[in-house]
Amino acid sequence: MTSVITIHDNPSPADVEAVDSGLDTANDEARVLQDVRPLAAFAREAGELVGGAVGRTWGECCELQYLWVRTEDRRRGLGLRLLHAFEQRARERGCNRVYLETFSFQAPALYAAQGYRVAFELHGYTHAVGKFLMIKELAKRDGVR
Repeated sequence: MTSVITIHDNPSPADVEAVDSGLDTANDEARVLQDVRPLAAFAREAGELVGGAVGRTWGECCELQYLWVRTEDRRRGLGLRLLHAFEQRARERGCNRVYLETFSFQAPALYAAQGYRVAFELHGYTHAVGKFLMIKELAKRDGVR
């Protein structure tokens, strides 16, 4: 039987979800991702979420997938506090490196100032935007790696 390939500029959410679900199933069957654990740090004011760092750990590696602070709360150090709390929990789990992806219009300078180095850059986006893969080697603290 020959499969028919179709191209979509606006794929249906159901089709995208089916591909994502299929990949999840294949990954589960491989059983190599069973040790991946979610990790998050959140900031709240009066019960309202105003920022967060979300990612996952796997072995000695920690991936920071999202770091966000509400617009009116930026430039007050909240992002750094979230990042440091996230990194500390990764250390406690035995991670010795954190990695992330960020665009040039987001926060590469913030990460660089915290010891992250650019391991890979990709250019070619519109408006001269670049994308960076950044890595930080975590130092031991209080005997915990």
